[in-house]
Amino acid sequence: MAFDLVQYFVEQIESQKPTLLSHLNREEKRQHIREINALTLGELIHQLRNNAQKVYQEITHPDELYIQEVSRHLTTNPSNASILERSELEHLTTEIFHLQLNELKQLHDTGSHSPQSIQELLNGQIEHLSGQADDWVWSTNNLTELLGSKPNLQEEISLEASMKEFNQMVNQQHTQEDVTTEVQVPTWSKIVEPIVAVVILWILASAACNIFS
Repeated sequence: MAFDLVQYFVEQIESQKPTLLSHLNREEKRQHIREINALTLGELIHQLRNNAQKVYQEITHPDELYIQEVSRHLTTNPSNASILERSELEHLTTEIFHLQLNELKQLHDTGSHSPQSIQELLNGQIEHLSGQADDWVWSTNNLTELLGSKPNLQEEISLEASMKEFNQMVNQQHTQEDVTTEVQVPTWSKIVEPIVAVVILWILASAACNIFS
């Protein structure tokens, strides 16, 4: 399994750029950062598939113009359904994409990576990206294989309710079976029991008398 760049980038963004979306609460801020992090990383993977040499060049020698072009392309894409204002969205996208390329360059330089290993690293992020964002992200960056990968909260609730109902039904069935299989002791047997015991004792006593007589 490839190193998880998805989570690594989120942590670096929060650490290195704490002022991004500072007007939002922590949960809202993290949600938007995660979305754009997945958006730009996915775009890089998509471009890698089309032109690996170009992407490797941009990682080893980050270019501001390239970063701005990619950010503007993603921001203006009709599939982009981010609720952020256009200017704020473009700024956030640019900052995150810039950080990603810089971090990848550091990983490349310190780890002595080759074009092949960088390609493997980026392609390995698909499994880490899966389920991390809504479908509009994957429609925007063309990672269509990830469409539908994010669990639907309503479906999870419905499944949980169904399982609970099923377990209750099974438990109820077991209870009914236990009641049904109980041995019903007739009332007359309780009356006869003492008489049978007396007869048995009389037989035993008679046998004993015959032995010692």
